Amino acid sequence: MILIRAGAAALALTLMPTFAAAQAPTLTVYTYASFAGEYGPGAAVKAAFEAECACTLEWVTTDDAGTLVARLLLEGPATEADVVLGLDTALMASARASGLFAPHGVSIDALDLPVAWTDDIFVPFDWGWFSFVYDSTALATPPMSLEALVRDPNGPTVIIEDPRTSSPGLGLLLWMKSVFGDGAADAWAAMAPRIVTVTRGWSEAYGLFLDGEADMVLSYTTSPAYHTIAEGDPKYRAAIFTEGHEMQVEVAGMVAGTDQPDLARRFLAFMTTDAFQAAIPEGNWMYPAAEPAAGLPPAFADLPRPDATFLTPPDIVAANRRAWVDEWIAALAR
Repeated sequence: MILIRAGAAALALTLMPTFAAAQAPTLTVYTYASFAGEYGPGAAVKAAFEAECACTLEWVTTDDAGTLVARLLLEGPATEADVVLGLDTALMASARASGLFAPHGVSIDALDLPVAWTDDIFVPFDWGWFSFVYDSTALATPPMSLEALVRDPNGPTVIIEDPRTSSPGLGLLLWMKSVFGDGAADAWAAMAPRIVTVTRGWSEAYGLFLDGEADMVLSYTTSPAYHTIAEGDPKYRAAIFTEGHEMQVEVAGMVAGTDQPDLARRFLAFMTTDAFQAAIPEGNWMYPAAEPAAGLPPAFADLPRPDATFLTPPDIVAANRRAWVDEWIAALAR
């Protein structure tokens, strides 16, 4: 009897860690591929959050932010997502209108954005300006304005992203409307012959650019910091245009139907802390929503900044997005 009891006790002790691990809650976070990918901040964020939450953080990815919304709308209330990370100001209104998000209820006092933020549904985690990036050893004289890039028939070739599936692609759509207004369709048509391709997402576009498929690619003013810091290569630069640049603020929100509301709010609050924000500059290669305790990497201090900023209000995007996309399609088809 003693041997049986000892064996049973040993078996129970052996099973206890496995049983405890099985009971740890899982937080499912939908995001875009580059955030959770090999070179993104996802691994660092996951490790830091799991170290304090006694939970498992599971990333579920799509190609780009635009497809995040599409997937969420397709799944509806049955979605397995607890949090969606990677939407932006251009997608916020449509995401809010879906009714699939709940108020975050977390303090955003720690954030230090270049714009005022009062939204009760979405919590910012980084921001940046869209820009066209180029190789300065291959393109000695880049255009100095969006007007010049668009109108010069002998200007540089470009790769852009689709505004229907990509947040940078949608950002360019808004940028063109901000600069050209009612003349945006003519501007698109003028640039069309030099658009090498339109990709579904940023990763594909940037990869093609690095392979030498075009002179410039739609990206961010912060993208050259990656090459300087990670590769020691300063040849890639962001063209700064005289008209100004469209800004993007990236956000996350809690899904209304989550079965882990407390954990979801805890993650949103965690996004505002140094443990998360410190992973952004050299992980997502954007400006963090709150400056890390150690400050920004030196290479970020050398990045050029536009003199003027456009930030199209989310409700204006929601009201006009379909018409502007249709205008874009028709202009490129001329």
